[in-house]
Formats: sequence, C-alpha cells, structure tokens
Amino acid sequence: MSFSLKKFLPHLFVLLGFVILSLAYFSPVLEGKKIFQSDIMHYIGMAQQQKEFAKSTGEETYWTNSAFGGMPTYQLGAKYPHNYIKKLDLTLRFLPRPADYLFLYFIGFYILLLSLKVEFKLAAFGALAFGFSTYLIIILGVGHNSKAHAIAYMPMVLAGIILTFRKRYVLGFLLTTIALGLEIVANHFQMTYYLLLLVLVLGITYLIDAYRKKLVPHFFKSVGILIVATIIAVGLNATNFLATQEYVKESTRGKSELTINPDGSPKEVSTGLSNEYITEYSYGIWETFNLYIPKFMGGGNSEDIGKESATYKAYVNLGASPIEALEASREAPMYWGDQPIVEAPAYVGAVIIFLFVLGLFLVKGRLKWWLVGGTIFSLLLSYGKNLDFLTNLFIEYVPLYNKFRAVSSVQVILELCVPILGVFALVRLFNDFQKNEDKLRYLKYTVIITAGLCVVFLLFKSSLFDFEGLRDDRYAQAYGQHFVDALIEDRKALFTTDTLRTLILVLLSAGTVFLFLKEKLSEKKVVIVFVILVLFDLVSVDREYVNSSNFKSARIVDMPYQANTADKDILRDKSHFRVLDMSSQGQSQPGKAAYFHNSLFGYHAAKLGRYNELLDFHVYRNNMNVLNMLNTKYIIIEEQGQVLPYTNKETNGNAWFIRELEIVETANEEIKALDSLDTKLKAVIQKSLLSSNILKESYSLDSIASIELIEFKPNYLKYETNNSNSAFAVFSEIYYQPGWISLIDGQEVPHQRVNYVLRGMSIPKGTHIIEFKFEPQVVKIGSKIALASSVVLGILLFLGLFFEFKRKKIDT
Repeated sequence: MSFSLKKFLPHLFVLLGFVILSLAYFSPVLEGKKIFQSDIMHYIGMAQQQKEFAKSTGEETYWTNSAFGGMPTYQLGAKYPHNYIKKLDLTLRFLPRPADYLFLYFIGFYILLLSLKVEFKLAAFGALAFGFSTYLIIILGVGHNSKAHAIAYMPMVLAGIILTFRKRYVLGFLLTTIALGLEIVANHFQMTYYLLLLVLVLGITYLIDAYRKKLVPHFFKSVGILIVATIIAVGLNATNFLATQEYVKESTRGKSELTINPDGSPKEVSTGLSNEYITEYSYGIWETFNLYIPKFMGGGNSEDIGKESATYKAYVNLGASPIEALEASREAPMYWGDQPIVEAPAYVGAVIIFLFVLGLFLVKGRLKWWLVGGTIFSLLLSYGKNLDFLTNLFIEYVPLYNKFRAVSSVQVILELCVPILGVFALVRLFNDFQKNEDKLRYLKYTVIITAGLCVVFLLFKSSLFDFEGLRDDRYAQAYGQHFVDALIEDRKALFTTDTLRTLILVLLSAGTVFLFLKEKLSEKKVVIVFVILVLFDLVSVDREYVNSSNFKSARIVDMPYQANTADKDILRDKSHFRVLDMSSQGQSQPGKAAYFHNSLFGYHAAKLGRYNELLDFHVYRNNMNVLNMLNTKYIIIEEQGQVLPYTNKETNGNAWFIRELEIVETANEEIKALDSLDTKLKAVIQKSLLSSNILKESYSLDSIASIELIEFKPNYLKYETNNSNSAFAVFSEIYYQPGWISLIDGQEVPHQRVNYVLRGMSIPKGTHIIEFKFEPQVVKIGSKIALASSVVLGILLFLGLFFEFKRKKIDT
C-alpha cells in the first residue's frame, strides 16, 4: 500500500461512516419507502403535466398550463440541454432521498474543515454537529428540498474560497468553481444569496488581515481568481440563471405597475416583495435561546405531550373521550413565540454552543472574527420586524434583499458558523498554544455563562416569561381560560425539562474538558465522548420531528393524489379548458387540481405577478366575467359532503372575436375595468401596448365568423379562423412575452397583452391558421453558454490536476 493511499484511507472510512449514518437515520429508505413531504406533494401536482409531456414525447416543455392559468416551468424542475453540472450533482446524490441530502451536509462540512487544516477526526465530528442540526433535518421533513440542497453545498464553496486565500490557487479555483456551480444548480437563490452575505463578511475579515500583514496584493489576486471561478460557475448554470432572471421580473418578485389594492386603497410601491410579506416569519428576540434549549418556546406548533399533560386533562374535562383527548394532546399548540407557524425549534445543540462559547476564549485571529461576525449578523437579520431599523435598512438599500421572504431562514449562516468555531475550540484545546491554567480559566468562564444562563432561567422563568402564545385568545374563547392555563402549565413543564437537559449536557461537556486538562482523558477519548454527546443531543431532538412515521410506501409518495368523482367526470372531457377547485380538499391541497387538470390555482412561491394580482382583484371575488375569460369550464364545489363538478356554460371558450377594444392609460384602470367588462364582447388594453397591427378600436362581428382551437400542447396551440372582416381575437391564454411567438399562416406576427393577463391579436379577413409556440431564447442562449463553460472547466480541470500532481511530485 502506497503512502498516498494510507493517507487517504481515513477519509475513505469517514465517507463510509457518513453513508452509514445517513442511511441509518433515514432507515425506512432501505425498505423502499419514501419520505412524505408536504411541499413535494404540492410540487408533484404542479409538475405533473410537464413530466407527462416529457414521457410521451421525449421532449421538454418550458411552459405548463396546469397551474395558475399557465406559467413557465423554469422553477418547476425544468431540464436544460448541456447542463452537465446537474449530472455531477445527481452523481453525488447517489443515496435515496432524503439520505442523499444528509450525506451532502456531512461531506460538504467535512471538506470545509479539512480546508481549514482540521485533522480528520475533528472534521468528522464537526460534520456530524452540522448535519444533524435540527433545522437542517426539519426542512427535509417538510419538503424544502431545494433549500436543503443549497445549504449542503455552502460549506464546499467556502472551502474553495478559503483554499484560494491560503495561496492554494489552483485547488481553490477548481473547488470554488465546481462547488459554486453545484450551489447554483440547487436552484434556491435565497440560500445562495445568504451564502454571498457570509462570503462578504469573510472577505472583509481577510482584507483587514491582509492590510495588517501587508498582503494586500495577495488578497486582490485571490479575489481575481475567485471572480473567474464565479463567472465559470454561473456559466455552467447559464440557462437556469438567465431563465430565472427573466422570469423574476414577471413574477411576484418583480415590480408591479399597480398603485392600488383590491379595496381601492393606495398600495405600497416596491420593486420586490412587501415588507409585511418579507418579515412575516421573523425570529423573536427571546426565541434566540431556542438555539440552545430546544423547547425554550414550546417547540413547534404541534407537540406530542402525552397522557400525563395538563392539556390532556383539560380536554377530558371539556368532555372529550380518553382517546380523543390523547389524540388532541399529540398535537398540542405548545409554541408561544412570535412566528405564525413553526414546525420545530431551530436547535443548534447545547453541546456545540458550549464549545462555541469556549471557542470565543480559546480561538484567536481572523477565523474567530469571521465566524462571530457571521453569527451575530445572521441572528440580527433573522429578527426581521423585531429589529425594524436594521431590516428596513436592508430592504431599502441592499440589492435583492427585498426579493426574499421568511427572514428567519437567514439563520442558516449561524447554523454553519457556530459548529466551525465549536470544532476550533477543541483544536485549540488539544494544541499547546496556550497554557493549561489559561484553558482552565476559560473553561470556568464558559461554564459560568452557559450553565449560569440555564440556572437563571430555571429560577426566574415565571418572572421573565408569561408563556402565552399568539392564538391563546382564540383558545380561551373556544374552550375557556382553564384550557389556556393548562397549555401554559405544559409549556412551563417543557421549558423546565429542556433547560435541565441543556444544563446536564453542558456540565457533561465541561467535565470532559476538565478531565482532559487534568490529564485524566486522552485526546482520542475526548473526541469520542463529544461525538456521543452531540449525537445524543441532536439526534434525540431531531427524531421527535422527523422519524420513521414520516415515511410511506413509494406508491403513495409518487402518486399522492387520487381522482374523486368530480375529477373523473371532468377528465372525460378531452377539450382544452380550465378548472376552479373550490372544494375543501382543493383548498388544502392546492397542487391537486393541477395534477389532473388545467387549474386556476396551484402552489408556488413565485407566481406570475400579473396573474396573482388578477386572483386578488377578481378571481377570489368570484367575478364571473373574469372566470369566463379564463375559460373556466368547470368549478368543483362541495355540497352536503359531496364533491361535484359544476359546468359553467357561460365560459368564453379558448378564443373569441370582440366588438370593441377599450383603451386605457394605466394598469390601475385596466384591472379595474374588468370589474364590469363584458369580456365576450369587449377587451381592455393599455395605450402603451398599442401596436401598428391594431388597426381600429371597434370591429364588425360576422355572424358566421369562427375561431377554433384544433391542436393544443403545453407549449403549442393551433387555431383555425374564418371571418369575412378583419377582426381582433382574444385568446384565453396567459400572456408571457419572453418566449411565446405567434404566427399567422406560418409568418410571425406580434400579439398583445389584453384584459390584464390574456393574449390578443389582430387577424385579417379570410381563413387562416394561427399558431402560438413557446420557444424561449434564454434556453437556446443559456445552453450554448453552459456548453462552452463546461468545455472550459474541463480543460482547466485537466490542467489543474496535472499541475497539482506535478507540484506534489516536486515536493516529495
């Protein structure tokens, strides 16, 4: 066995250990089961049409009609030509989902710590602390796969950047390029944006350090290399990047032309999301201690507190049977923090936070200030509306910050920084840079802070907190104050139990460090003890929220929707139309209608902005003229427990000729005109959209004129028209200018946006064939850039590996 193989063998064993742990935690995957994720269930509904199209034709459609009247599939798992970085990503995710994401957590963080010169045992320990962090497990439970995907590649990107700053230019460049390419392919730009914020903190730290050490030229050389790496990484993902950039302008993340709300009141003008929407999920100031004590604020909105709880007894006293009371107490509303919904606490771990605090004393230099800066920065931003001045500053002045919601998720930066400093606390503990007397003194300070905090909470909990939740007033009205008192009693019990739990883990951690400093435990045994403590600490909390009960048979997960009687009746109609599902199931499962039909609704974080405004102004208010123009042929309703399909016989159809084109000046006037507009006879258009092919404002309707849809696919529509006069037709299809082209008898002609969201076109007299094709240029251009970038990376990778091999050969 060669020396190099011996050197690599420990890493091989670590990787094998990561595989085993990932499969062990999600062991039902070994039985062929799959995790049931609510968000993925919605996604399956949304993506069903494009998957069926690809299956039947072997081609990819970049437009779907199945949700929100029609939208691009760019954010619905679209597959692009020459996306080779995606193939690499799929290769790395060889384990069954979600074990693949847990494995990526481990391996990414392990590589990061190795880049920081941490020896493999401590790097493996740090990887476990990061990967099992409760927030990272919870997002897998609810189906935030793209978020988990992006978070998993963050450490690897940082590793490449750090190697570059450490003058490992070739290796750093290659790792940064590939890792950043993988990060972007995860397609969660909010997480990538947060990574950029952490990189800026890292860059500032390195710049200050370079200035002090007179290494500024090296700093800017490294920055230049990293810029090239970023350009190539973006190039590898050019299609997705360009498509997203194009789409975001048209989505709810883009700028709206409206200056009024549906009720007529003035609307806050913004180039992004509203402040209220951005800060809806803001972390509470006191909620900070959830990071340290798991159920400091009760845990999640739905906690299993069992038969011995005060809440169980309260349910029994209200007349519930023992079985009903037990079922209710398994979903008790224990969370009493500031956020509307919390699945579980964002618990980082008592053990790792103990080490983090110890690291504040033991670790010196730029590394500590980067990690502490990132942690504080992340925490402050996560407070959102609870720290208004900072949040508003970022929303107003920091580019792109107002494009993302749920500010509490910025804590992914903290989730990453805390374990790194915790690991380096052990690195410094084991080396001889400081005297044992100093280390003992730092240990004492750490215990005073961490254990002392627990003692204060235990002694003064009733004085500090009222344990009242946001919805307690509703519970009091529904069940009486005695029920709320029972909830508060159980919240206090959880608080006390978990604070004691944290205190014990802190004392065990402190005792381990103390015994090492007194030379009673070896370094190896200390690492083993901390691995055991961290696994017990985090996994025991994780398993409360994500466990075997989350898994179901593969058939149920892959086909989560079953057609009811209404769906079956509608599916017999093979024409082209839309469906509005107003049943309770349709409302609770917004992806269901999209799974079977062309739906007016759906489930997506970034709908087309104009269509979303149409929903708010008209669809949600049951404006039948608008429902008719959207070709809503069926409305699924619920009567006396039965789900029925109501046939709307007044629908306008797929396309129709109008008598009059009403011209308005503004978007406000256009959307308000739809309040009473007879959409069968009239259409409304903004003056700025008038083009030379619109010859007049009024038209004579020929009694025998016809326009008929004769062929339809998600990305292609074909009509036959016959009219003795020139006319203007409205098409019940969503207008999306970047990609849709229109043709008359094979010749490309323009079409306009009318009725706020639909397509309209002037059609000359006679018999004609009208076609609409979705041929997005961003896909064609992006694919060429991706191919060129892949070729460049391939050449650089070959040269880089050759250079590294040659360098090592010279060194030996």
